[in-house]
Amino acid sequence: MAEVESFTLDHTAVKAPYVRLINVEAGPKGDQISNFDVRFVQPNSGEIPSSGLHTIEHLLASLLRDRIDGVIDCSPFGCRTGFHLIMWGTPCVKEVTAAIASSLHAIAEEATWEDVPGTDVYSCGNYRDHSLFSAREWARTILEQGLSVDPFERVFIVH
Repeated sequence: MAEVESFTLDHTAVKAPYVRLINVEAGPKGDQISNFDVRFVQPNSGEIPSSGLHTIEHLLASLLRDRIDGVIDCSPFGCRTGFHLIMWGTPCVKEVTAAIASSLHAIAEEATWEDVPGTDVYSCGNYRDHSLFSAREWARTILEQGLSVDPFERVFIVH
């Protein structure tokens, strides 16, 4: 089987919350795609409940695209401790972290239920599993802890 980088990462050594560049891959025509580990919760110490994570996912889908160019996808990890953020090009970790922090601030302080996209039977595969309350509380908690630009040391550009 192919080796997957995230399964080789020592999850006991990282210090969440952080943003980490996993890798940059080049396509056959030279296009570059960056994959980021956006870790909101310390691995094996807790997880974001599915309804809050789902709402964060839907809000980040729009908010990140409003704040930084090149977003392809932002999908939650199955372990519910964060997200993979896939982007065109090679944006720097600091730019990505600033866009995520700004998006979390919008979730924590500004988002209303009407702002959450894709919350009906036609636009979501599990539309009943959302919680804006949980999303707001988790966004506040993550921002209070600060998003590090280094997964192993607490290094902040935005706090």
